[in-house]
Parts: sequence; C-alpha cells; structure tokens
Amino acid sequence: MKSSELFPHALKEPPKDAESINHQLLVRAGFIDQLMAGSWTLLPLGWRVVNRINQVIREEINAINGQEMLMPLMTPRSIWQETGRWQKAEEVMYQFSDDGGREYGLAFTHEEILMDLLRKRVNTYADLPIYLYHFSTKFRNEARARSGILRSREFMMKDLYSAHASEADLMDYYQKVKEAYIRIFQRLGFNCRVTEALGGVFTENYTHEFQIPSEGGEDVIFYCDQCDWGQNKEVFKGQVGQPCPKCQKGKIIQSRAIEVGNIFPLGTWFAEKMKAFFTDQNNQKRPIWFGSYGIGSTRVMGAWVEISHDDKGIIWNKTMAPFDVHLIELPGAKNALEIYQKLQEAGLEVLWDERDINAGQKLVEADLIGIPVRLVISEKTKDQIEWRLRNKEKTELLSLSEVVNRLQKES
Repeated sequence: MKSSELFPHALKEPPKDAESINHQLLVRAGFIDQLMAGSWTLLPLGWRVVNRINQVIREEINAINGQEMLMPLMTPRSIWQETGRWQKAEEVMYQFSDDGGREYGLAFTHEEILMDLLRKRVNTYADLPIYLYHFSTKFRNEARARSGILRSREFMMKDLYSAHASEADLMDYYQKVKEAYIRIFQRLGFNCRVTEALGGVFTENYTHEFQIPSEGGEDVIFYCDQCDWGQNKEVFKGQVGQPCPKCQKGKIIQSRAIEVGNIFPLGTWFAEKMKAFFTDQNNQKRPIWFGSYGIGSTRVMGAWVEISHDDKGIIWNKTMAPFDVHLIELPGAKNALEIYQKLQEAGLEVLWDERDINAGQKLVEADLIGIPVRLVISEKTKDQIEWRLRNKEKTELLSLSEVVNRLQKES
C-alpha cells in the first residue's frame, strides 16, 4: 500500500474532546473516526488491525470445534419476551417499532436468537454438543459512551455459544474456552488476568472476565501476584495485601483494568424459558445446557493502544499491526520501487511512504502509526536499508536480503 493512496492521512493534533489515550492516538493516526458519541468508523488501518485480531480469535475458536456463522442484528420483541429480557434489558437495548406497530430490538447479545435456532434444529442427545460463533456488531445504550473505542454504543464482538446434553459436558467445554481465551490473549501480546465476576443480565452464577491491567481501565480488579487467582470489585470481599486465598503464597494486588472478554455458564435457564428440549437416551425430554462466551474485537484494539504507546504514538506488535513493515523513502533513495516489490514478493504487507513531503513529517507519522518495523532508504543509506524497531532507538544498516530473511524468520 502506498501512503499517497491510504485514506485518511494522519492529523497533526488529536481531537479536542479526546480524553483517553486510545481516542487520541487512534483518531490522530487515522485508524478510527467518530460519527457521534459511542459510534465509530473503522478506517482502513483500523479495519486491518481488527481483522488481524479476529483471525487469531478465529483460529483458536476453530481449534476447539467452533463453527462460524452470522446472526441477525434486528430482532423481534417476542423472542426477548420469552425470557423476560425485553423488560429486564430495556435500559441497555435499543428498542423501537415500525410503521405497522411491530416492535424490535437491536441485539446487544444473541442468546435468545441462538436458542431459537437450537430449538428448531436439535431433537435428541445425538445432535449435541453444538458450538457456534459469529463476529457481529453489538448495540448497547451506554448512558455515557466514553474512553474512545473502549466503551461504545456500537462495537464489534465475537460471540461463541455452546449447547450440551449435561452440565458436566457444559463445564468441560467452558474450561476449554477459558484456556482458548488465555491462548488468544497471549498470542495478541497481553498480560491478561482472569477474574471471577457476576453475571449481570446474563446469569445469576459466577462468570469469568478477561481483564487487561491498565491505568486507563474503568474496571477495578484484585489478583494474586504469584498465581492465577483473581476477582473483580463486585465479587471481592477481602483486603489488598492479604495472602492469596488460593495459593497462600502471593499477596492480593489491586489494579484498574480493561475488560476484553467474558464467559458465562448459563445452565438450562434459557432452554427452560424458551422450551428448547432434547430427548435423552431414556427417551426423556431434557432442557439444553447452554454457555455464552464473548470477546470485544474493537475493544481489544483500544486496550492495546492504552497499554502500548509512548509520547510519539502507538507501538503495535507484529500480531496486530496493520502492516508488517513501514518503508520510508527519503530524498536520494535508490531502487525504492524494487525494494517495495521485493518485500511484497516475500509475502510481507508493506506500507510504502513514497510521498513528496518533508522527511521529518514522514518519520513523525511513522512513529504515530506505530508499525513494528521501520525501514528507511535515503541518499545516506545508499544500497542498504536502515532497520529500526518501533520500540527501540537502535538502528542498523542491512541489505535487502538480510531485511527479508529477518522479517520472514520473525514472522
């Protein structure tokens, strides 16, 4: 991709109303644009990042037998009334009617819609278990949409739903999802903490949240400095500094954090309310055991920027970065087009800044956008290429073949 063709170009200053780091940097660098409070356009750079995040999620969910699909966003009032959530969730759900008086809601989650699908298609225990997921827009009527893309009224989310013939099978899969989520966030580069939480409008049982410690986070979590124990503030009853209740060796730490995922063991409540039954081995009617598991893809992007930036801009890692390398062409550079083409032929995704603008502006924008590897070619570099990592000050002069070999090895 040539920088001259990339839309839009970076801004010199962040938006005046931007308080959070992700709002300031993602807008200024050209990853997102705000239409109104809580409503964001994913611009080409932002869409590339979210697609890379989604691909990691997709690979790990497919590995635990998830099947990808897509469900509707506009849903009828009747299906929510079956569980009583039309009234229970009216503060968070956008509800409206058409000219004929028919009432609808924009999906803030998809349990009812998935359960409706199951009751149409599942007949016996032989049809279970089932694992279905989709990437979809969610709508939630946030009273105070803020913190940039972290708390929006419209956002992208991965929902996974599982259906089972027994509680034991549900909890076995619940653990597999928990482990898959840990792998997802590790691959994405996060130091993620798993915390016990309340179920909100989803369930009365304890659930689990996946939290990224961050000063810019809106949640408060408590976790052990030695093991994997953790709870959020709604559940926690102890005191900071006390011994960990699980390992007894570590101490409890308090931190602000950003929630990027959650998992819910929903039991048979939805199936009982919506009459979604299957016939077991003894020819008895049983309600389907149900689980729900979410990751906010756009929130993940915002969370990374909150924890990985400096005073110059964003610092992406190679997993999430919109491009593998940022090629900066300065005056006097030789064979810029050839280098660009050779890098692409090697299977690398390259952003090539070939614009006829001030060299300083190019370097400033490169730091702002934050692609992990910056390659500079100029009159000074001659037949070599200046290599620099975004999170390091050190530069090296390498040949094109050395650059390609290093990039391929690291990928």
